[in-house]
Amino acid sequence: MAWAFLSIAVVFEIAFALGTNATQGFTRLWPSVFTLIAAAGGIFTLSLALRTLDVGVGYTIWTGVGSIGTVVLGSVIYKERITLPKLLSFLAIIAGVITLRVAAG
Repeated sequence: MAWAFLSIAVVFEIAFALGTNATQGFTRLWPSVFTLIAAAGGIFTLSLALRTLDVGVGYTIWTGVGSIGTVVLGSVIYKERITLPKLLSFLAIIAGVITLRVAAG
């Protein structure tokens, strides 16, 4: 169940990161409300996952997968460019997340 909570936390993390951009410095009401709910949801579901997972594993996977999801969706939604150095860095993060997942069991 911890991995399910962590997956939900990642979705909230991505929504939070993308939503923060849409708030325009928290000057827009509904994007700001959405972003704050996503932040709270992410922290709450991460805390549920960390009841079972080691904090180092859970937090690292949460931030790593959240970062990659944010970059991918940021490139689609906000037309952000993914350069070769960025792509190689993301692949390194993915390799690290997979290694942590395998090591955690």
